[in-house]
Amino acid sequence: MRASFIGALAAASIAFTIGGPVQIRATAVAPSPAPSVAVVALPDGAIQPQTAVDAKDVIHVVYFSGPPAAGNLYYVRLAADGHRLTEPVRINSIEGSALATGSVRGAQVSLGRNGVVHVAWHGAKPISGGGADTVPMWYSRSTDGAHFEPQRTVSGSSKNLDGGSVAADAAGHVAVVWHAMGAVPGEGHRTVYIAKSSDDGASFSAEAPATPAPIGACGCCGMRALFDRSGTLHVLYRAATNDTNRDTTWLMIRGGSPLPPVRVHSWELQSCPMSTYALAESGAGLVAAWETAQQIYSASLDSQSATVGPVEAVPGSGVRKHPSVAMNRAGERLLAWTEGTAWNRGGTAAWRLTDRTGKQLASSQDAGPVPVWGLVSVVALRDGSFVLVR
Repeated sequence: MRASFIGALAAASIAFTIGGPVQIRATAVAPSPAPSVAVVALPDGAIQPQTAVDAKDVIHVVYFSGPPAAGNLYYVRLAADGHRLTEPVRINSIEGSALATGSVRGAQVSLGRNGVVHVAWHGAKPISGGGADTVPMWYSRSTDGAHFEPQRTVSGSSKNLDGGSVAADAAGHVAVVWHAMGAVPGEGHRTVYIAKSSDDGASFSAEAPATPAPIGACGCCGMRALFDRSGTLHVLYRAATNDTNRDTTWLMIRGGSPLPPVRVHSWELQSCPMSTYALAESGAGLVAAWETAQQIYSASLDSQSATVGPVEAVPGSGVRKHPSVAMNRAGERLLAWTEGTAWNRGGTAAWRLTDRTGKQLASSQDAGPVPVWGLVSVVALRDGSFVLVR
């Protein structure tokens, strides 16, 4: 019975290094029929992994290295067992142009048509001639996995931007989204902006508001974007209205037209929690994960009816942030997050595995250390197993 595996799933813990061989720290396989969870550690000094997996179970990883206020981004491919397949390649062409401070402004990655790798990130400093409040949203892509094109800004004249994300689909569409100051100062007037490409990122439209009117956005919170199989673009962000309503909010853009934003989970707070979001899709549908009041929640999203399924909290308590979520073809769900992280403070990785009904199969409250400004990222493989990168 799967119930017998609750809290008992063993996981592989693997470390890959920039210049040396893969080091296996510990290996154990979960008893069938529960899927296994492998934990892969980034190289020493590397933080903020972002992952995507392709149809051949190759895991594409983007991570940050260097001074948190002005570092660099790297890309590497891993096999399904965590072994390194390629040497790390630097993504940003301008030295020190990536920002890690705060854990909410790091790079995001998406795989598009023909395996093109798309990466977008929050700039480390203002661009020349743009003014102190014009920090750019940078973008680069790789068509061969071995080289990245020179970085370019897609954010135009946006002021005080934050929360950037990137999504790509199999039809060649790419969207980079962020939130920034609107025509009127204040969080309640912040606007979600979008730059679109229909040629695999070769060119982008000028930035434009994603909605007809400002919808408000929490000034220092991240976002997450994803194209589903139908081509609908989904964006999770934290609203900021009336100074206290910081609700997790879901925006859908279908056929180029935005639908009214949907409130996913309410949170009354007079300050910015500096939170991030997660989205994933499988044959079982779309699932979202987020933080509210230092707790991690998740729910299924029905894009046809624009409704949110039952909202479920991770059992227990603690200081929990920065979720990542993945679903396999059977609808089993791995939800991972950081425990104990805060401003300029590291913590540990944690995860919970559930079946398609939400029944817990296994969990770990200490899946290894997470450095200062660190995150976790998870993917599901074809055989139903999962990989967590920390």
